[in-house]
Formats: sequence, C-alpha cells, structure tokens
Amino acid sequence: MFGGGIVLGGSVVGASEARGAAALGKAEEWPAGELWFGKSVRWAQLAFVESDPGKFDPDFWLSYFKRIHADGALLSAGGVVAFYPTDIPLHHRSDVLGNSNPLGYLVEGCRKMNMSICLRTDPHAARQNVYDAHPDWIAVTADGQKRRHWANPDLWVTCALGPYNFEFMTKVNQEIMERFKPDGIFSNRWNGSGMCYCQHCVENFRKYSGMELPRTDNRFDPVFQKYVEWRNVRLKELWFLWDAEIRKVRADSRFIPNGFPDKLLTGKNSDFFFADQQARSGYIPPWANARGAKETRATLGMKPQIGIFSVGIEEEFRWKDSVQGPAEIRIWVAEGVANGLLPCFVKFGAVLYDKRWLDTVSDMYQVYHRGEKYLRNTACLARVGLVYSEQTDRNYGSKPWQQKGRDHSNGMYHALVENRTPFEMVNDKLLDADSLKAYKLLVLPNIAALSDDQCEQLRKFVQNGGSLVATFETSLYKEDGSPRSDFGLSDIFGVSFAGKVEGPMRNSYLKLKADPASKTYHPVLKGMEGVYRIINTIYQVDVTPKGDFPSPVTLVPTYPDLPMEDVYPRVEDTATREVYCRTVGKGRVVYIPGDLDRSFWQILNIDHGKLLRNSIDWALNEEPVVSVEGPGVLDVTAWKQKSSMAVHLVNLTNPMMMKGPYREFIPVEATVSIKVPDGLKVSAVHLVMADRSISFEVKQGRVKVTVPKIIDHEIVALDLA
Repeated sequence: MFGGGIVLGGSVVGASEARGAAALGKAEEWPAGELWFGKSVRWAQLAFVESDPGKFDPDFWLSYFKRIHADGALLSAGGVVAFYPTDIPLHHRSDVLGNSNPLGYLVEGCRKMNMSICLRTDPHAARQNVYDAHPDWIAVTADGQKRRHWANPDLWVTCALGPYNFEFMTKVNQEIMERFKPDGIFSNRWNGSGMCYCQHCVENFRKYSGMELPRTDNRFDPVFQKYVEWRNVRLKELWFLWDAEIRKVRADSRFIPNGFPDKLLTGKNSDFFFADQQARSGYIPPWANARGAKETRATLGMKPQIGIFSVGIEEEFRWKDSVQGPAEIRIWVAEGVANGLLPCFVKFGAVLYDKRWLDTVSDMYQVYHRGEKYLRNTACLARVGLVYSEQTDRNYGSKPWQQKGRDHSNGMYHALVENRTPFEMVNDKLLDADSLKAYKLLVLPNIAALSDDQCEQLRKFVQNGGSLVATFETSLYKEDGSPRSDFGLSDIFGVSFAGKVEGPMRNSYLKLKADPASKTYHPVLKGMEGVYRIINTIYQVDVTPKGDFPSPVTLVPTYPDLPMEDVYPRVEDTATREVYCRTVGKGRVVYIPGDLDRSFWQILNIDHGKLLRNSIDWALNEEPVVSVEGPGVLDVTAWKQKSSMAVHLVNLTNPMMMKGPYREFIPVEATVSIKVPDGLKVSAVHLVMADRSISFEVKQGRVKVTVPKIIDHEIVALDLA
C-alpha cells in the first residue's frame, strides 16, 4: 500500500507522502504576510521554445516587465527541454543553448526588480535517448505499444506515475532549486496523458487494488473507478514528494501542480495556485473564466490564485503563435480579475512574430497597478453560494435524463449573472457551518449525489436560517451514485419522490396563476403577471407533496405537435405543481422538480430565466449586497479589502458573448446601490478603470452612484473610514 511505500524502479518512494504532508504543514509556522506568495499581483509568463536561446532578446522582456509593472515571473526551465546548462544526464539541453544561460539571465534581471519567480517544468515527453536508456519510463498503450507523442512523433510520451517523474524529475527539480533558488516550481502536464499500461502502472495498481488495469474509460465501471482512486493517490504522493524535496533547498518555496484532479485536496494543501484557464474556445461564455476561479476558491479560500491567460487563440488546432484581438483578451481577463484572479499573461515562444497584444496587456496592467489596493481582496461579500459537486459529476449520469449534467450548473450560473447577483461557488464537501457562515442562500442545481451527512449539513443550514433553491434530482442519490427511495432532503423540500422521471416533455407547458383568494401573484412570477403559460422543462421528477403549498405554477401535460390541426391541449390544467415554495423556520426553500436550469441553458428561454431569478430572489429574502439598474448583461462581484470595498461590473453585453471572439465593446451605463458594512463610513468613491472620483449619495446604509460608461470592466471602489 502507498502508506508503507511502493518499490518503483528499485527505490522506495511511498514513504514520501508522510514527509510531504509534514512539510506542507510548515506554512503555518510562517507569520502571515512574510512569505512571497502574498506579494505579487501582476504576473508574466514566458513559455520558451527550443529555438529561443540566441534568437530572443531577454532585455526587451525585462524592459517590458518593468513597463507593465509586472511583479511576478513564470519562466520555463526544464523537463522536456532545459533552458540552462543542466548537468543531469538525459536532461535535454536546448540544441541551440551552447554555453549560454538565458534562464539565469532572466532570473537575475527579474530578481533585481524584486519580482517573485516561479520556474516551469514540463515532464510529459522525452527524446529517443531517454527511451533507449530507460524504455520502462515511457507510457504504454492498452495494446502494449510504447506511446509516440501525438503532436511530435520524434518524442515519446512519459509515464507520469512511474520512475521518470518520481526519480528523474525529482533530480531536475533539485537542480533547478539549487541553481536558481526560485520561489516555486510550477509543473505543466505533470499528471499524465491518459491511462498508461507500462510495467510500473500494472504492478503498482495490482498491489494497490488486487486488480488488473481497466480496459475501459467508462466512469461507472468499478475497476475504472478504482483506477481513478489509485491515480489520485499516486499523484498526491508525487506532489508531496516534489514539494518536500523543493523545501529542503528553500523552506518557503512550493511545488505548484497544474490541474490536480481533486479540488478539495488542491485547496487544502496549496498556499498559492496558478489557474490555467487561458482563453475560451467554441461555445463558451466569458464567465467561464470566473467560474473556474470560484470553484477553486471554494476550497482554496482567499489564498493567492493566479489566472494564466493566453494572448493567442486557444482552439482545437492550437495556433500557438497566434494573437487574439484586444477586446477578447480584455473581456476574458476582466472576468478573471473581477472574480478574484491575479492576472498572468502567457507568451508561447520568446520571439515576437506579432506585437499587437503588447499594448493591450500593458494598458490593463497599468490600470491594475494604479488600482492595486482595490484588488488585494481579503473577503468576498457574496451572500449566495452556488453548490458544485465533483462526486455527482463522477457517480451520476447513467440514465437518459441525466445526460449533460453540467448544463444544470451552467444554466443556474447564467441566471445568476443575468440577475446581477454577487455569488460564490461552494464545494459540496465543505457544507459545515463554518464554511457556510457567509451565505444566506445556497443554490443546488441538480446536486443529485449527496451523502446522509451532507444532507444533514444542509438541513442544519436551513434550520439556522439559511435558504435553499434546488432542482430536479437533488439528493435523490447517495454519494456513490446509488439511488435512494426518496430525496435525502425530502423533509426540507416538503415533497417525496413518486417513483419516476418523465420526459422529454414534448410540447408541454407551465401554467402561471394568481392566488384564487387574494388575486395576487406569488413573487416567483414577478414580471410575468397575467402571462397565461410558458414552455415547460424538458424533463421532470414526479413528486408527491407532503403538505399544503401555493400553486403559482402548474403543469399543462404534453399534447400532439403534429398535424397542425391537432395541436391543442387535451388537458388545460392540472393540480401538479412545478415550483414548490415554503418557509422552513427562518429560511425559505424552493424546490423545482423540472430540469429548469438545464433547460434554460440549452434553450435560453427568457421565461425560464425569469422564473429562476425570481425563485432566487424570493428565497434570499434580504436586501442584496449590490443592486444594479440599467441596460445590458453585467457580471457583478463585491469584495472587501483592508480599508475599502470594491464592486466589479463586467460588461458582457455583446453579440459574441456565447461564441467569441469579441470584436468590440458596447458600452452601457448603470446606477449602482451598495450596502455599506455596519460600523463603517464611506469617505470617497472612485471609478478605478476610468481613473476618477465620483459623487455619491448615502441613504439608509447604502451608497448610490451612477457609472456613466462601462466599456468592458469598471471597478466602483469605496474608501472606508
């Protein structure tokens, strides 16, 4: 077993986990604020290519770093190519390196500017001489073939879980630390390139599980699930080994893994994190950058999270020497910064073929430097938490109505953005009272797989005055994906599972009704008063109510959609409710049995969006931290700093919002009302991006300002006395 050590290539490496865990605990011994990872807020990355030495101008880059006020540098060092004169056998020096040391020159120059320095490695590929000396270091396909690199057939793909990483790359890391003393080592593609069937993986998986490696990637296959478990344990061991060895050279240095598959473990054991979400591709909204930041922060907390963004196009065919237009770069970075990321541009190759991006990045960084005090966030002021569940993603989704599971969360995320609601993401493994104390409302977009303990935590959240909005099959399955006979939160929802899921609901509708006694409409129908009916969701869970509920939304069952002469409802209305609203103690609960969130994302029907937003507002049942009036789509976030607070307004109003790239910006104006924390007074209000102070009105504990022009991003900053 891993705890006692596993022999790999003749050496015992399993005991490193205990050493690494002890080393990771050392962070608590250092006084807050004295370590390097709290210092730098504007980063620059140069990802060298083998032909760079002797061709690129390092003084240009040092001058550019100074011009943009970059205070952190991420530079390629070694792994597949060494950009310094390495002494390690088989560690390939750049063919054009000669006797030069471009990495050392840049490190020295950055250090003179008091920049934090992280050095990058990439261990996922190796050359023929490595194959010849250690063929067991190379990844093997399911049919027993050594694996050539998919993009460069001159290279071989290495096994991430064997001695190449545990032994060879450990030596590389040690040499880099001894030569350059960086603040950290960041490793790209360190966690493998798919399943490997080499002799080490076969032997070690068998020792761990008693099984043979799976021949399927079906995530519901029990052997594959065991493989994923083993792989994560093995990667954790590798991470802790590298981190411990790095700290032997410099105690405050860190190993920073790129893309560890377990967000909870990543957040728990990281002091500093690079979020590698470089750009959008395909049909992805700009807020995808924000979502990634929020999901990581849910486990990382307020520890520094650096957002790597590419100046080039990130599409399937990987034009790495390309340049995006300025509007697309700006909107992606704006979403990251507004949601707590510290920006880090990445340039692939240090030789410039296209300089158009330089001024775009410079302009952004100049503003971020000027407004730095308002970007050093100490707390998020959001009162709404959107729950995400890695265990639901892993263990749920085998039925037809469970496909495209992430669309539930996407739909709810977009509804919150359109509602201009500041919100955070909440990891479902962190539902204890302390983790949830900042939130009044939790939103559960089909969080289907929940343990009994998690259900109890949510139950206590509601009993203590919190509110819930939940959809579809939330809590209908245990944490391992096995079904329950009833919802785990049946008592909170006030309904029981009636035994089936219906759908797809072709040509079905939701009837919207006023209360027959008062003739008034429930708040979940705000803005839809007098609307007779709207389209239904695509799937819905059959439920039986356990008490009395209002009936603002009821079912109109499916009826024929052809021939046209037969398109009329056979049943005009039913008693089947489609939104269940109730008060539980001091909290409010909305349960929606349909896949309203997923349907909204797939169809983007305006009525679905209104119903979701109204349900959120009714359940929240308190004055919002920020309210924004005016046209357009604005992503709104609110942050506290040491002696200020800042509200970010990211202008997503654009025909290219769902399919980039942006060509230009469409400015909007807004009136913003901000709740001032109790006991504090506002002494001044600034528009950070516009670089000017503005007048403001204070009334009943809220500051009201008018922002005349939001181009892509504005920060309303309040100085607090």
